[in-house]
Amino acid sequence: MKISQTRNFKSVAKLNKYVHDLHSNLYPKYFKEYNYENVKEVFKSLINNESFIFLLLEDNEEALGYAWIEIREYPENAFKKGYKSVYVHQISIVDTKRNKGYGSSLMERIYEIANGRGIDLIELDYWFENSVAKDFYKKQNFIKYREFVYKQL
Repeated sequence: MKISQTRNFKSVAKLNKYVHDLHSNLYPKYFKEYNYENVKEVFKSLINNESFIFLLLEDNEEALGYAWIEIREYPENAFKKGYKSVYVHQISIVDTKRNKGYGSSLMERIYEIANGRGIDLIELDYWFENSVAKDFYKKQNFIKYREFVYKQL
């Protein structure tokens, strides 16, 4: 297995289908159907942003997943202390390759990146009905510290 930083937006866009389909099935009101060409253009515009890091996971030279992370720096203000974090935007693993440790391997690489930059905080969010993510991050020892709620009018 190999995990490397990538700028291959086509591979990322192709692998995005797995996480996007999960979201669009759970929340069709908010998520469009996956469209490779549209998603490819989005990742093409994001891939060279210096704040973003895209990690490509391959096994036997086959792309099986990716992580999209962001190095965030929150400045101090009158209300809060300043801090840095690594924010996990997405992790996507090919459906047939889940529960084989690939997601955990991507998280380990994310922890290494954070440690290498002197960052001791990993942040992320996931949709409430996404039990796959909820269970995965619980196994990774993530702690809920803020809740996001809404009211439909």
